[in-house]
Formats: sequence, C-alpha cells, structure tokens
Amino acid sequence: MRFILASGATNLADGVALVAWAWAATLLTRDPLLVALVPLALRLPWFLFSLPAGVVTDRVDRRRLILVMDLLRAFSFGFIALIVWLASPLPAAPESGVALPGLFVGMVLAALLVGMAEVFRDNAAQTLLPALVGPDRLEAANGRLWSVELIGNALAGPAIGAALIGLAVALPFAANAAAYGVAVALVASLSGRFQAEATGPRDWRRELREGFDFLRGLPILRDLALITGVWNLLHQAMMVALVLHVQENLGLSAGVYGLILSAAAVGGIAGSVLGPRIVARMGGARAAQVMLLTSAPAFLGVALAPGAWTLALSMALFEFSGLVWNLVVVSHRQRIIPPALLGRVNSLYRLIATGMMPLGLVLSGAAMAVAEPVLGRSVALVLPFWLAAAGAGLLTVWGWRAIGRGFTSS
Repeated sequence: MRFILASGATNLADGVALVAWAWAATLLTRDPLLVALVPLALRLPWFLFSLPAGVVTDRVDRRRLILVMDLLRAFSFGFIALIVWLASPLPAAPESGVALPGLFVGMVLAALLVGMAEVFRDNAAQTLLPALVGPDRLEAANGRLWSVELIGNALAGPAIGAALIGLAVALPFAANAAAYGVAVALVASLSGRFQAEATGPRDWRRELREGFDFLRGLPILRDLALITGVWNLLHQAMMVALVLHVQENLGLSAGVYGLILSAAAVGGIAGSVLGPRIVARMGGARAAQVMLLTSAPAFLGVALAPGAWTLALSMALFEFSGLVWNLVVVSHRQRIIPPALLGRVNSLYRLIATGMMPLGLVLSGAAMAVAEPVLGRSVALVLPFWLAAAGAGLLTVWGWRAIGRGFTSS
C-alpha cells in the first residue's frame, strides 16, 4: 500500500508537470521548435540513460535508488519554482526567440534532471514490483498501480496544474517539490532487501551483453519494444502540437486544457480496471492486437475534433487502449524475465520503447515549422495529428502479425 501511495504522489506531480512544463514554455516563446525543447529535455534522458539505469538497477538496492531519484526530482522542481518566481511577472512571449533566455535555459536544464531521474526511478520501480507480488497477480497488481497513477498523473494532476498555473506560474513547480518529498517519506518506510543477486563479476560490458543476449533470444520482446517505441514517437508528435492547437485553433484556456487531459484519464482508469478482464477473456495476444488497432482512429479523432468534448473523447480512447496494451506487455515482460536480469533487459526494452520519444518531438516541431509558411499556421498545427494517424495505420498492419507470431512461440 505504501508503495502504491508513493507512486500516486509522484504521478500526481507528473500530472501537474504535464500542464506546467508545456504551458510555461508557451509563456516564454510561441516558436513551435523552441516550445518542443522543454518536452524534448524531459524525454531525451530515456535515450541517454536507459542502459546505465539497467546496470545500476541490477546492482543496487532498488528501494534506495528510488529514494535518491525522487530526492533529485524534488530538488529540481524546487529550483525551477524559485527561478520562475524570481522572474515573475513574465513578459509577453515573442513569436520567434525567447522572452527570458536565462529562465528558458534554466527550465530546460531542470527538465533534463527530472527526465534523468525518471529513467532510473521508473526502471527501478518496475523491477521492484515482482518482488512484492506473485507472478499470477501481476496483471491485477499492475492494474491497481496504474489506476492510482492515472488518478494522479492524468486525472487530478493536470486539473490541479492548470488551476495552480492560473494563480501563479511558479506554484505547480513548488507543489511538485512537496509531492516528491511525500513520496520519499513513504518509500523510506518500506522494509526489506530489494537487491538482485549478482550473476557474475561486476563488469558493465558483460552485464549489458548478458541482458542484450536475453532480449535477442526472445523476438517477441524486441517486437513489442519496437511497436511501443513507434507508438510513443507518434504520441509525442501529437502532444507537442496539442498545446498550441488547443490555444490557437480551438481558443481554449489552460483550465480547459487540463480538464481535457483529466477527462482522458477516465479512459485510462477504465482500461486499468477492465484490462485484467479483457486479457482474461481475449488472451494477451488478441488484447494487444485490438488495442493497437484503435491507434489510427484515435489520432484521426484528435485531428477532426471541433471542440473540447470531442477532443476529450479521442484522448480517452488513447488512454484506454494504451493502458490495456501496457497491462499486457509489461506483465508479460515481468513474468518471463529472470529477476537478476530484469533491470538490464527492462532498460534495453525501454531504450527502444521510449528512446524514440525525442525524435517524435523534433519531427513534430519541424513539421509545423516547415508547413506553416506553405499551409498557414492553423493547418500546420494539426499536421502532426494527420501524420501520426498515417503512421499508426502502417504500424498496425505490421504489428498485428508480429504479435500473433510472437505470443504463440514465447
């Protein structure tokens, strides 16, 4: 229960940050490429630190690693809250360039630290869970954990973040520092030893090779990582455009944007609750295939949504299918990877699955910047949605067969 509550506190902070980072960036610049730099800084560490995170996770006590990373995130959010408060009130954001370059650079650096800590923390948390529950309870345990996480990350967090940023830009960052402090206290109260037994001499090259050999020996893990990675690339391309589309094309406020993200979380919570039943009824392979099939229609829904309600419904479809997908693939991964290798194989998997996120952010910002002089700004802001829908359609064609083959042979 304390582990779940700690995850709830950190994910509440993540939900607040989901609105705070993007909205604060748009208060300093209206340039899509520059706006994309802040979420890029948050996602780039997944590419840079996934492999070291795997080696470290399998070497140290995973509970202690979580504590250190949450303390680092608390410090980073406290720092950004302070520099934003000192710079307030913020001047009007220019169409090109940055209003306050020093503050913008500080935000990017803080985002890099937060992203790095998230890589280590999340890898340690996923490897810790199988030590707390049995293999036959992983779907149910992951479902409960993600329900709590979604309530914080996508339901309550964005609404709270939007409300706080409406009062003062620095407030959501300060609140996040406090939330991570609570999580540290909860994780520190857990008792037990959560360190895997060494499988050989401490040599990072040998350790990485051991994890790579295991991943290579199970093609289904590689295929699931590739599917998840491309989907994440498309999703990130959509999200960086979404905040500008909501502001300029739909004319919605920060509060409504937060509520859209919160409403989408209802779909995710439904997925985490109903997911174990769906998997039990359909089987893991079929459930994964059906969830992948919903991606292209969901992207199209975002592109065509004329207002807040239809946009929220499209985002809810994303969250529902994404949570059921994760329920299948994460539980499958936790079940078939030996505990002593879980950190390394998990990190290699996540390097593929999440390392493509920065590319999605860059491609989205570049696509909008290139298209704007030709198509106009309003059309350019929805172009990433259409490109993502086309990409999701192609991914589904390939992924459907890969999932069917892989689950049968694994």
